Amino acid sequence: MIERPYCDVLGLPFAFDPGEGAVSPEAIADPPVFDRLRSVALHQGIARDLVHGLKYRDRTDLAPMMAEWMIRASDGAVAAADMIVPVPLHPFRLWRRKFNQAAELARIIAERAGRPYRPDALRRIKRTSRQVGLGLRAREDNVRGAFAVPECVRPTLAGKSIVLVDDVYTTGATVSAATRALKRAGARDVTVLTFARALSGPI
Repeated sequence: MIERPYCDVLGLPFAFDPGEGAVSPEAIADPPVFDRLRSVALHQGIARDLVHGLKYRDRTDLAPMMAEWMIRASDGAVAAADMIVPVPLHPFRLWRRKFNQAAELARIIAERAGRPYRPDALRRIKRTSRQVGLGLRAREDNVRGAFAVPECVRPTLAGKSIVLVDDVYTTGATVSAATRALKRAGARDVTVLTFARALSGPI
């Protein structure tokens, strides 16, 4: 489990306690487009097994437990959010996979926390290649322009605080592209919340 002390922006665990509000060199050198990132655990061991069980083996029974841990890891962001939004799949990918693991986690998080669940707030309009195995630049190119906010939804996002939910954070390319779409539509604050995260490099 990732516990404090960690970077206030990227949620990177520190080897020592640098004091309240400390920000990692990575966040200073290359500030993310989202406002903060929170994750339950590193993408290894049991956490990796849980993610793979949900994502590839249809173990939707794992989602409630994972969602509860994500609410705790959000550091109050879920409780303060105006809405919970999942990272969407392209319709073709959704048809092949049968369900969106990010949407399943986001739905339960919203339900347990009593926050609005808004899967309609973001659409994946570009059919992208799988991100697994791609480097950072290739991932960024792959998801550039992949997300859009429907025109009818834009007025409901203006000035709002959003928790954007995905299962794993790797390089940040996907959630950054999604955050850009949300902020262009007027979102004030975006917290990225994932179950697991990689420290560096592709998974």
